[in-house]
Order: sequence, then C-alpha cells, then structure tokens
Amino acid sequence: MTAGTRTTIARATLALAAGLTVTICPVVTNTAAAEPVTVEPALPFPVPPAPPYLDPGFYQPDPARVAAAQPGEILAARQVNLANFWLLPLNTNAWQLSYRSTNTRGEAIAAVATVIVPHRPAPSGARGLLSFQFAEDSLSQNCAPSYTLQMGSLPNPLNPVISAEFIEVQAMLQRGHAVVIPDHQGPNAAYAVGPLGGRITLDGIRAAENFEPAGLPGTATRVALWGYSGGAIPTAHAAELQAEYAPELNLTGSAAGGLMADIRMAVDYNNGTSTFGGAVLGGLFGVAREYPQVAQFIDQHMNPLGKAVRLVHEGQCVALQFAGFPFINIKGLFDYPGDPMRSPEMQPVLDELSLGRRGTPTAPIYIYEAPLDEVMPINAVNNLYDNYCQDPNARVAYTRDLLSEHGIAAVAGTASAVLWLDDRLNGVPVPTGCHQRDVPTEITDPGAFAAFANAIGGTLAAALGMPV
Repeated sequence: MTAGTRTTIARATLALAAGLTVTICPVVTNTAAAEPVTVEPALPFPVPPAPPYLDPGFYQPDPARVAAAQPGEILAARQVNLANFWLLPLNTNAWQLSYRSTNTRGEAIAAVATVIVPHRPAPSGARGLLSFQFAEDSLSQNCAPSYTLQMGSLPNPLNPVISAEFIEVQAMLQRGHAVVIPDHQGPNAAYAVGPLGGRITLDGIRAAENFEPAGLPGTATRVALWGYSGGAIPTAHAAELQAEYAPELNLTGSAAGGLMADIRMAVDYNNGTSTFGGAVLGGLFGVAREYPQVAQFIDQHMNPLGKAVRLVHEGQCVALQFAGFPFINIKGLFDYPGDPMRSPEMQPVLDELSLGRRGTPTAPIYIYEAPLDEVMPINAVNNLYDNYCQDPNARVAYTRDLLSEHGIAAVAGTASAVLWLDDRLNGVPVPTGCHQRDVPTEITDPGAFAAFANAIGGTLAAALGMPV
C-alpha cells in the first residue's frame, strides 16, 4: 500500500473507533530539508496497516533523496494508531517518521521510528524524550516495532517480546515523557549490530526533536536511552557514540540491562551450553547483513548443517531466534580450521561490535545485570564497568541482581530503571563517580514495587480507553 493510497482511504473515511484520534495534516519543516514534509493522517478503523515489505514508499524511499538529506532529517511522516497486543487501542498521540541515518560504512540509509507523546502534561514543564530500543532480535523487517505496535497489525505469536516490553514504554508515557522508538536494526534487519543501531537511535532522536507536532524544545530536550538484552545493544552503543556522532543532543542518561558487552565472550558462553544459543547464532547472521566480510566468511566456511540452520533462521522473529536450536554448537557449524571467532578476517568487526573501545559515555549510565544470566556473560559486563570507571569523569551505576536470570532480571529491574530514567528526564543530576551494588532482587528497591504496580495498572486502564 503506497502513501498515496493510505491518504485516499484515510480522507474518504471519517468514522473512527473509540479511543482513536484524527489529525489534520500539518506540515513539518526540517531544519535542513529542501522541501516541507506533509504529515499523512492515520488509517481509518478498521483498515489494517501494511507490513513493511508491502510499504516500500515509506520504508524504502528514493535512495537519491535519502543521500541528499542530513542525518536525522525527516523524509516522510504519518499519524498511526497504536495498540496493546494488536487489538486494544492506546489513546495517545503517535506518529511514524521516515528519516535519514547512516550505516557503519558511512553510507546514507533510510530508517523508521515511532514517536509517542502522551496527552498529559510534562512533569517538569519541558517534556523529556526517552528513546526506547526494543529487543527486536529478529531477521525480518516485518518484526520491527513500527509495524508490530500498530492497531490491526497481523498477530504474530513469534514476536511476543515487543508487546511485553511495550508496558515499559507506557510506564514512561504515564509519567509525562515523550518516547521515540527506532527500528534500530535498519532496513535489512541487521540484528545485533550495535554500531548501526546506535546511529539509527541517535538519528531517531534528532528526527523526533525536529518533528513539530511532538512539541519538543529541539536540542534543549532532555533525552534518555533505555534498552534490555537485544535492545541494550543499540542503547549502549548509542551512549558511547553520542559525543562524537550527535554531540548536540542533551543526553542526560542511559539505562542498559541484560547487556552483551563482548560478542566473543557471548559466543564462547553460549556455544553448545545455553538454551539461548540459537539467539546468539541469529545475531551472527544479523551481523553478516551489515558487514560484507562476515557474510563472505560465513559463505566460505559454514558447513552444510550450518547453512541449513541459517535457512531456518532467516526472516524469523524473536521467538524462533530464541527457541530454535537450543544448546547448538555454534562453532561446530563451521569448517574453519580453528576457532572461527578468532579468525583474522573476523577480528576488525568483532572489535567494532564490542563495547568500551570508544571510551566511557559522557552521559551517566545505569547498568543492571544478573550474574545467573544464561545468555549474557556477567564477566564481560564486569570488565566493561571496570573499563568505564578508569575515566575520572565516569558516572556509572552498576546493579547486579543476584537471584535473577535473564528473563526475570528484565522484569525485576524495570521499575528501578523507570525511576532512574524519570529522574534524569526531570533534570536530577548525577554526581561523578562509579557505584556498584549487589541486591537479591531489584523489585525490593525503594519505590520499585509501587512503580511496577502503577505501570501495570496504568496499562490496564489504557486498555479500557483511558487517555495516556
């Protein structure tokens, strides 16, 4: 469905379901754009949105136009209707932005982000902006949050993580903050490529700040980042890249949990011993989509079994990435003489994918991790903390959740992350220094249980039509 078809249908139908909103098409003027961008209206109920592969006009705009744009420049915009679990409408203001970003080779690419602004006023007068990176962990653009979060998108039981994590987004909306959600894997669904996701994330923030209907105060906007597991990868890389790639952004803090700090250690940790081995293998296939040298190495050295497994993985959403092929011997899928993760061809890319090599983030960062995490090795995160804290200006808070594993820590750590991020977006400063603590579970942190209960209650109320 083209953008023109969407517009014709939308203008021809005036009746919308309860809880959905109508907007007259405003015009957005980019700071560096040659021409204004018209905001297309939302699809009328019950017209379903087109999945990305059937919507090339928005997801894959003219390459010449993309190349002529500046990073973060808006190429197209449209209002969208969001829902919990594809069906329960969320009464809030939401748009999709198509914008220009940059890949790891410095080439211009198109990216898409969802911008959500709550009806309630900003808590501190000037509305803050959270960039939330979902654990997309998929190898298909049709698994991206921009599609999955929309009212009427096709229900996909293989993509449940986005619907679950959307509660965390709503916890921040309920506190009056705007949220931007980038499709951080990019147009080729390059899963687990942090340097790419970091750039797309930072350019998504630029686009949201330049989007007039969002009502944000431009580069003065207080910005924070948040992501867990697969969402922590672009979050942490964006935190490291920000000072160089997007220094004009007012980044006040980043929260990253279930973090993959070192991809070599992650492969070693999951090789034949973890129920999450298939997810790590899927990440390797995602990396090959962004780095030609990795794709060439896989084509040359993956054995027939590995190539068969790859066929199953390609184009799949998160559930199959995680549930498919538990305890798989990743290195045994290669015929390379020796450890394929130590091959000379792979080292430059693996170095680029590992955190800490660009130095300590200039903005405060909150890291939460479970020592019993069965997919992300805790020693890699410990090393990253030590690396960051060699900087005398570091502001790092590191919590280890002793009784949790990967999935439980995601839930137990949510409320503490919300409270920490809420302080950053409300201008509460963080003193210089590094602080590490071990707790039985983060849900017992002061105020955490109440914040968690309020987020669940607010989400249930939103499902009944209460404005967010």
